[in-house]
Amino acid sequence: MLSIEVCYALPDRQTLIPLELPDGATVRDAIDASGIAARHPEIDVAHAKTGIHGKLALLDAVLADHDRVEIYRPLIVDPKVARQRRVEKSRREGSIEGRKWLPKDSR
Repeated sequence: MLSIEVCYALPDRQTLIPLELPDGATVRDAIDASGIAARHPEIDVAHAKTGIHGKLALLDAVLADHDRVEIYRPLIVDPKVARQRRVEKSRREGSIEGRKWLPKDSR
């Protein structure tokens, strides 16, 4: 038997479900056995990205003992766009982040 944990995190809370599964169980088996889709109906298991200990894994990936199956939420904003927005905001507020350094005599 494998000792597995299924994890789904929201911004304000996380759900961790420990399971005992037979050898040869897959990511899909763990998600189905956990019942997490009933707790979080917003999860579309067929299209959600999944991983094992922070590394992307397909639904048919075979699990090992003590694996943590993770279900990832879709990104709301592209990380590059979010960073650019933060830089622009800090510039508007007077920060020098992202500005090129210029020698004193060339300012």
